Amino acid sequence: MDKFNDSLHTITLSEDGSYTAYSKEYEEHYHSTKDGALHESLTKHVVPAFEIQKDKKEITILDICFGLGFNTLATLLFVEQNKITSKINIYSPELDKDLISSLKNFTYPKEFEKYQSILNILINKGIYSDKQFHIEIYLGDARKYIKTFEKKKFDIIYQDAFSPNVNAMLWTKEYFKDIKNIIKDDGVLTTYSIALAIRLALWENNFFIYLNKGKGYRTATLASVSSLEGLKEVDMKHKIFCNPKVKALRD
Repeated sequence: MDKFNDSLHTITLSEDGSYTAYSKEYEEHYHSTKDGALHESLTKHVVPAFEIQKDKKEITILDICFGLGFNTLATLLFVEQNKITSKINIYSPELDKDLISSLKNFTYPKEFEKYQSILNILINKGIYSDKQFHIEIYLGDARKYIKTFEKKKFDIIYQDAFSPNVNAMLWTKEYFKDIKNIIKDDGVLTTYSIALAIRLALWENNFFIYLNKGKGYRTATLASVSSLEGLKEVDMKHKIFCNPKVKALRD
């Protein structure tokens, strides 16, 4: 565990018993220490996304950004535990090359132990493939990366970058315009953020905005280009009326 600590990161125990890390560069944790690293990945990203997309024969996911790998690894865990047979493709940009190299020393929850060999291949080669899963890590700028994909490619997008306060370029109206170009019409975007400025950036790109709310975790956000059934939609017009000075982030 101590081997992971370096000049830019320190490991932190979160409330669900799983470890996350604190970035000294961005001055933020990679996960909510209150919700818990593993719990947050499952409840705010994987579970709500797969509840919408699980019946597809093939599911293609954009994981923004890879970070410690929790969203990708939690996806593998959820697929296995729920006996989902879909072909799963995951593409994930990550700016911090040294972070990826250091993950071999990170202390993951026991639920991820069976995926250590997959993680090792990703660390060393950047690509992993078998009969069901294809995973690629891109080392570089996420803004440039998302422009390399064909339109209407992704079924699921995990929007899990560091917060707008420290990484605004991955939360702007222009960024979400590029995201809209590559998400399928029935695709879903998940994010921990409930900030009105972020929801505005999505809404102004004609996304529907929904609450992701449940027991044991703080409210998060779902967004889709198409209307989704069974979810509580955020009344954006009312939010804007009550907060007229709030603006979407811009490049």
